[in-house]
Amino acid sequence: HSRAECCTQSFAGNGGPSALLSTARRQAMSIPPVTVKEVVSLTSAGINPQCISFTNLTMESEKFICVRETGTANSVVIVDMANPTSPLKRPITADSALMNPVSKVIALKANVAGTTQDHLQIFNIEMKSKMKSHQMPESVVFWRWISPALLGIVTNGAVYHWSMEGDAAPLKMFDRTPNLNGNQIIAYRASEDNQWFTLIGIAPGDPARPQLVKGNMQLYSVAQARSQALEAHAAAFSSHQVPGNTVKSQIVAFAQKTLQADGQITSKLHVIELGAQAGQTPFTKRQAELFFPPEFGDDFPVSMHISEKYGVIYVVTKNGLLFVYDLETATAIYRNKISNDPIFIACGAPSNGGLYAVNRRGQVLLINLNEAAVVPFIAGQLNNVELALSLAQRGNLPGAEALVTPKFDMLFNSGNFKGAAELAADSPKGVLRTKETIARFQAVPATPGQNSPLLQYFGICLQRGKLNAFEAVELARLVLQQNKKQLLDTWMAEDKLECSEELGDLLQQVDADMALRVWIKARVNPKVVSALASKGEFEKMGKYCEMADYKPDYTYLLQSTLMNNPQGAVNIAIMIGAQTPPPLDFNTVADLFLQRNMIREATSFLLDVLKNDLPEQAGLQTKVLEINLVTFPNVADAILGQGKLTHYDRPRVAQLCEKAGLYMRALQHYTDVSDLKRCCVNTHAIEPQALIEWFGTLSREWALECVKELLTVNMRQNLQMVVSICKEYTEQLTAGSIISMLENTKGCEEGLFFYLGAYVATSEDPEAHFKYIEAAAKTGQIKEVERITRESNFYDPEKAKVFLMEAKLPDARPLINVCDRFNFVGDLTVYLYQNNMMRYIEGYVQKVNPSNAPYVVGALLDQECSEEFLKNLILSVRSLLPVGPLVEEVGKRNRLKMLTPFLEHLVSEGSTDSQVHNALGMILIDSNSNPEHFLTTNEHYDSKVIGKYCEKRDPNLACVAYKRGNCDLELVGVTNKNSLFKLQSRYVVERMDQDLWAHVLADDNPHRRQLIDQVVSTALPESKNPEQVSVTVKAFMTAEMPQELIELLEKIVLQNSAFSNNPNLQNLLILTAIKADKTRVMDYVNRLDAFNGPEVGEIAVGNELYEEAFAIFKKFDLHVDAMKVLLESIEDVERGAEYAAKVDLAEVWSQLAKAQLATDVSGAVASYIKAQDSSDYSAVIDVAKGCDDYDALVKYLVMVRKKVKEARVDTELCYAYARIDSLADLEEFIAMPNAANRATVGDRCFDEGLFEAAKVLYTADSNWGRLASTLVKLHQFQAAVDAARRDNNSRTWKEVCFACVDEGEFRLAQLCGLNIIVQADELEEISDYYQQRGRFQELLALMEAGVGLERAHMGIFTELGILYAKHRPEKLMEHLKLFSTRINIPRMIRFCEEMAAWKELSFLYIAYDEFDNAAGVMMMHPDAWEHVSFKDVCVKVANVEVYYKALTFYLQDHPTQLNDLLAVLTPRIDHTRVVDLMRKAGHLPLVKPYLVAVQNANLTAVNDAINQLSIDEEDFQALRQSIDMFDNFDQMSLALRCEKHELMEFRRIASYIYQKNLRWKQSVELAKKDGLFKDAMEAAAHSGDRAIAESLLKFFVEEENKECFAACLYTCYDLLRPDVVFEIAWMHGLMNYATPYVIQFMRDYTGKVDSLVADKKERNEEKVTAHKEAQEQQMNQNMYAQLLPAALPAPGMESGRHPGMQQQQSPQHMGSQQGYMHPSAGGGGY
Repeated sequence: HSRAECCTQSFAGNGGPSALLSTARRQAMSIPPVTVKEVVSLTSAGINPQCISFTNLTMESEKFICVRETGTANSVVIVDMANPTSPLKRPITADSALMNPVSKVIALKANVAGTTQDHLQIFNIEMKSKMKSHQMPESVVFWRWISPALLGIVTNGAVYHWSMEGDAAPLKMFDRTPNLNGNQIIAYRASEDNQWFTLIGIAPGDPARPQLVKGNMQLYSVAQARSQALEAHAAAFSSHQVPGNTVKSQIVAFAQKTLQADGQITSKLHVIELGAQAGQTPFTKRQAELFFPPEFGDDFPVSMHISEKYGVIYVVTKNGLLFVYDLETATAIYRNKISNDPIFIACGAPSNGGLYAVNRRGQVLLINLNEAAVVPFIAGQLNNVELALSLAQRGNLPGAEALVTPKFDMLFNSGNFKGAAELAADSPKGVLRTKETIARFQAVPATPGQNSPLLQYFGICLQRGKLNAFEAVELARLVLQQNKKQLLDTWMAEDKLECSEELGDLLQQVDADMALRVWIKARVNPKVVSALASKGEFEKMGKYCEMADYKPDYTYLLQSTLMNNPQGAVNIAIMIGAQTPPPLDFNTVADLFLQRNMIREATSFLLDVLKNDLPEQAGLQTKVLEINLVTFPNVADAILGQGKLTHYDRPRVAQLCEKAGLYMRALQHYTDVSDLKRCCVNTHAIEPQALIEWFGTLSREWALECVKELLTVNMRQNLQMVVSICKEYTEQLTAGSIISMLENTKGCEEGLFFYLGAYVATSEDPEAHFKYIEAAAKTGQIKEVERITRESNFYDPEKAKVFLMEAKLPDARPLINVCDRFNFVGDLTVYLYQNNMMRYIEGYVQKVNPSNAPYVVGALLDQECSEEFLKNLILSVRSLLPVGPLVEEVGKRNRLKMLTPFLEHLVSEGSTDSQVHNALGMILIDSNSNPEHFLTTNEHYDSKVIGKYCEKRDPNLACVAYKRGNCDLELVGVTNKNSLFKLQSRYVVERMDQDLWAHVLADDNPHRRQLIDQVVSTALPESKNPEQVSVTVKAFMTAEMPQELIELLEKIVLQNSAFSNNPNLQNLLILTAIKADKTRVMDYVNRLDAFNGPEVGEIAVGNELYEEAFAIFKKFDLHVDAMKVLLESIEDVERGAEYAAKVDLAEVWSQLAKAQLATDVSGAVASYIKAQDSSDYSAVIDVAKGCDDYDALVKYLVMVRKKVKEARVDTELCYAYARIDSLADLEEFIAMPNAANRATVGDRCFDEGLFEAAKVLYTADSNWGRLASTLVKLHQFQAAVDAARRDNNSRTWKEVCFACVDEGEFRLAQLCGLNIIVQADELEEISDYYQQRGRFQELLALMEAGVGLERAHMGIFTELGILYAKHRPEKLMEHLKLFSTRINIPRMIRFCEEMAAWKELSFLYIAYDEFDNAAGVMMMHPDAWEHVSFKDVCVKVANVEVYYKALTFYLQDHPTQLNDLLAVLTPRIDHTRVVDLMRKAGHLPLVKPYLVAVQNANLTAVNDAINQLSIDEEDFQALRQSIDMFDNFDQMSLALRCEKHELMEFRRIASYIYQKNLRWKQSVELAKKDGLFKDAMEAAAHSGDRAIAESLLKFFVEEENKECFAACLYTCYDLLRPDVVFEIAWMHGLMNYATPYVIQFMRDYTGKVDSLVADKKERNEEKVTAHKEAQEQQMNQNMYAQLLPAALPAPGMESGRHPGMQQQQSPQHMGSQQGYMHPSAGGGGY
């Protein structure tokens, strides 16, 4: 605690602790008033230490810490402060992450790639869903949650608010003030009402003190819509209740640390009211000093939080200082260093009134007030009683008892009862709200016209909050005396009174309901249960007992309730049953109801307790069913119907159900088949549907037996039931079993019919369907037989047909249905004809199925039925009769002529049916009645049918029929079969059908040759239709028959015919010859003139008939095509030249030129010139260049340039001039207007070594860079430098420079180099080029000249420094000092290390602010050390270990200057470590000046060292001064060393130390030993130990030191016992010396006796008053006992005592009955 004490001394000033404080209080003051503990170690929780920083870690509330871990795998780690050992890690990549203050909602921010925009998102981690997202148009520099639903977002220009709810975008609140420009935003805070906001930023310090970070703040008011710029590092909002105001004041506190103009630093804390309201007492503005120790000169506040619980301000600084101030007065309470590592974030902890802080080591520290020590600390250490009392009242803190009681007494005794009442009401921990305080106020008489002090006290307590138990009783008693119970109602509603049993007893007399409420709140269980039972609110009573875990006497409650309130008794019983375990046996409870014949009530209770249907409740289940089956069978039926009871005795219940007539329930419980058969026949008493459902629970065998039993007992009555059962359970009982049973039961045919009628509707069993037909037929259900035969698809038709024919039913419709559906028409016709049922035959044909009439007619013909009947039958059907089948059936029997009248009748009616006309045609063909006329004129017959019919009778008639119907294949077939090829050829030519031609010309047609001959010789010559010829030719072509096609075409084209000059046919003939017979092509070309020459010529070329093609092109004057054939196909250039000369056309010459280009460039150029063709100049240029024939190329390009203005032409002409070395022509050409790309030509010339030509071209183009390169090649260096200067390009300069270096032209090289080294990127290359060639002096000269250039940059100075380090080290330091600000220091450092230039290296480290490395170099290399410089470096190093290395270095090498070094390091070093270091080295006296200077820090090690040096130097005064001023040392060790010292003053110091450490006995013994009796007596008096004082007194007696004996009696008066003093004085004759003590003792004793007598008298009076009140209260309670019913014994009374005896007892005896009247007695009661 030494650090804490040191800090608090600066706050306490010169004032010491109060003299009233006891030793225990002084000990309590040594406990720090603030506790600091580590609650979480983030590194131990797995957090990467590198990510514990302001940019990666956020803590928005005391619930969560959020850390962004970056690296190979980005993630976000969420530490729940309730469970910090199990952090939640999620793979999230974001620039910032904020956890919501109260819920698991996270806000994420990420930069949008390629922009300055940020994308914001809000995610619900538990729901795993995205809540909102928004893309900010500008970068977000800071953000935080300012409330659980609102985010504050800060950009470079403004502040926005973004609500988590809804879908609104961020709303702009205000713009940033200019004072925050360039600041790093570290905080954004909002007031509780969101009407005030502060934005905090930090910026680099002033140049005079750059280490002190500057803080800026913007304060914004929403109501005023304006901002104020302030200087502050941290700020916080709070609200404060100013006494007398109704509304709390809005407060802002902010801390600032600023550098004044005079260089002084001021640190202030300001507390200011915001928006003071009219009519309110304003809050007094407060200001306080923030005292920073010297070693924290550059420290600054980073966070501020206000504790609403305690009303204090916490300020935390970056370097770990904590300040605690009172909010109301801005008084400093505490300051201490809480962390050795920098703190970068903190947040308030409203749950405990403290705050959390996180440092760079990953420690999460909880800082809070030490409730047990803070009030004594403020009162004693700070000597601020008012602040201690105020803080204790605000935070309800302990430790203020000794402060508040005297003040209360003072106010009370002065008559300020209101002030005393307010003080008592606000007393911490309620120390003054006691019975004694109330008694004191009661004792004060009321002033007339004013409220009594007691009422004032109660009123103030009610304003402050809630009255305690005895206050509530006293106030209630006072209010009831004044008959103002409504006040109690109000206070109870507002929860202003603490409820107690005594208060309820008091209210019972006036308001039973209010008393009940009081007892419930006070948990006076017996009285609550009694009151609720008396009111009949049993449900509430049960709920209360369950809530309060109270078990009343339920037996008594039941007995007392049964007679008056049976339903209430049921409720109580149900409540008993709901408890686990139940307090009473359920059988007992049920018997209580049954003894009073309360069947319904017992049933209600039992059903409630049996609702869980437990196996162990089987007896109770049986019982409830038995009592109801005997008395109320309907109730039992309802219980069984619910199915909630399953464990009762089922056989017993089954018997009772049968006796009660509940046969259905009996069936459900019996398990023997005989019992089931006996009960199930009582169908008159069983609901049919229930019985049917019951059958579903039986096995197949038992169900069949019961069904048989039903049929046996009463078939007529039960038949319908049986059928219903069989229908319902066909699947379980199987249809076969049911049918077999019904068939075997005599007289049950009707039942079988009904069952099968339902069964076949869903069954596909053929046997079942047949049996149903049988059953219906046997029971006379003809209509059903007709229906099933018509509709069913599953019966066996053969069996059904046979059965119906054998049954000979009077109605033949069932048989007709079967035969018609299953194609038994012949059998049906024979059956009906043989049984003379002609009417049914006519009906079947006419109405049922006319389509089967042909088969009926056929069957009747087979039965030799009369033809007249058949004709009439056919005519009766007419158009419904299908003619085709009829003709077929009649034709089979050779009776077709019989149909003539019928067919003619149909034709006369206008029938167009092809079958009708087919039949008529067949009849005419057979009768040979002019069939040709019919075949050519009739439009309705089917050609294929008639043709087929005629093929064997007359093929010509068949061809007529086929031709009429375009039956191609049939006609070809019949003509082939009968060799009618001429007829076939004519038909095919006339038909003009390609498919038909393909068929007849197919390779597999054996008659193809005969057909072709007839086509060529007959059919085609006869044709005059061009289309027919065209189709025929096309057919031959498609069939790929070239020879036949040529034969055909020669017949048509070469011989005189109508188609001889047809171009298409001539083309086709030539083309066919090209394809089939190339020898005929030339002949055809010469003989024919109408063909298409160009197309045919191209085809000929394609078929390699080049001469024929040339003849064709020549015949049609197509010279270009002809030349193309000669040159490309025949490849005869000479013939081409001759042909070109012959026709003399430009196009032909161009063709010839292109052909000559590959072999003869000159000839090609001549041909191009004759053709004046410039189109192929690109090809000519390429070929000429390939042949290196630039002379011919020049001629050609001169011609081309006259026609074409192309850049390439001019460019190639220019290059050609250069190649033939015609520089004069080149210069002349360049001087003329041209489009040549001279740069390209120049580059080509340069690359090919044509430097003179290149020089001409570059000069003409002013291409100075390339010109310089060319001049270098020509060794014209001066001209090259001039060209480079005009080009002014680094590449050019380098090229010229390097060439000059290589040639030894160093003057010109330096001129070039100076223009190069000003380019930083080129410097290294130049340096390397010079150094690789060993030109160091020239390079130094170049660099030295370069530093004087106007454009000299850092690289030149750095490179020169490196060169000096390598080649001229003596000039290095001078260069560094001159140009230290213009040198690349890190690079220079590396080279200095390599060259071992230590002094220069230390200089560079200092210049680069790397003071740690500079100090290390000085210590490692003595030639680099210099004392003054080393001191300056040491105070600036960042690594504290350097300090101690420096001390060791000085101790070894420069001990005389060690104290000088320590003087500058004092604010920065750990003094304890320094002491240890010096002690180990044995040179502690060497640093005594330093130790004396730092002793003010009150450190143990320093104090021990100085104390040791004082002992060694025998300087007891210095030692005593050190002990008095600095108490932080090993006191016992020092005391032991001083005790053994030979000098007395040191032994006195040892005794003094023993006293300070409460080792009084050792102090006294040491003083006695040295004869320092005064010291011994003072030590004994201060010890407070009676034994020590009496032992010292005896010592003086033994030493016969009477004066010291008398002095000891005075000094130790409070500790010495009178009897011991009298005994010693009497025995040793020292009574005279003891007389003063005796006098004082007698005065004190008599005063105490008088006080005790007065106190006893007062207590006796209080006892008498209390006894009277107790008697009155007990009498009132006895009056309630007399109202109890006489039928039940009261709880707690002796068994056998009659209730009426109670009335004969005296009140005193009544009060002695245990557990009955007095609530405090044992045994229960009300």
